Amino acid sequence: MASAFARRELAALLARPELVETLRAWLAQHGSWDRAAAVLGVHRNSVRHRIGHVERLLGRDLGSADARAALWLALTWLD
Repeated sequence: MASAFARRELAALLARPELVETLRAWLAQHGSWDRAAAVLGVHRNSVRHRIGHVERLLGRDLGSADARAALWLALTWLD
């Protein structure tokens, strides 16, 4: 049940592992561009670009706490 939710929520990203990894790092770092970039070993603008792409692909506003919480749960249950 949980894994089905995770796959449904993240379906648009599953073919793009770098976007899944970036979303996971960004959420784990509480939306900090700099800390997520350090974790990923990329420039902060790369994180910003990727998160923008995630928002467009998922059709979600990651400024919403509800969206971030749902996606964090989906990422947790994806594993």
